[in-house]
Amino acid sequence: MEHLEMKEIESAVEAILFASGEPVQTERICVALEIDQPTVEQVLQRLMDYYAYERRGIRLLHIEDSWQLCSSPDYADLIRKAFEIRKPAKLSQPALEVLTIIAYYQPTTRAYVDQIRGVDSAYTIGLLLERKLIEECGRLQVPGRPHLYRTTRQFLRAFHLSSLEDLPEMPDLGGEGQMRLGENGEIVDPEAGTGPLPSDPPEQMEPEDGEEV
Repeated sequence: MEHLEMKEIESAVEAILFASGEPVQTERICVALEIDQPTVEQVLQRLMDYYAYERRGIRLLHIEDSWQLCSSPDYADLIRKAFEIRKPAKLSQPALEVLTIIAYYQPTTRAYVDQIRGVDSAYTIGLLLERKLIEECGRLQVPGRPHLYRTTRQFLRAFHLSSLEDLPEMPDLGGEGQMRLGENGEIVDPEAGTGPLPSDPPEQMEPEDGEEV
């Protein structure tokens, strides 16, 4: 490929990202444009800053080793109105608790999630699998070979994270108590508990349309 000027490189990168509609690995862009990775990453960062600073209708997301164009969250309501898209259901408190544990301790098993929360999380894990926020990633090599779970790229996109390294530091809870999240999502001191694990409340497990999931 003939030598490209920086402006042409920006336009070419923008075109590739737009045409994809999905996350595109940096290396793939480098190969397509026959340009070194530092230059491509510099262009991508400039595009990201430009869209954000100029408050354009699109944003450029950095997700691990990939980049993706998406609409600005400022116009989410207008986009839903234009295409008659129903607003996504919010995650319930149990779902946020399970997702938090898996995010910080992945790959991990349902039994470990149950142990930390102090309740049976089977249904909630199923909901998170349906929402593609977590996925199975093998089995633990112990009797029964339980499934291991980890978060997905959809999880990173949903919470506007470039990678798992962007997660805030997990505080030291100490002991072996149950993890609980406060109303604002903060982790609060665990409470001691014994006995069999109860299940998540049924009313939070079969939401109506528009209710939390």
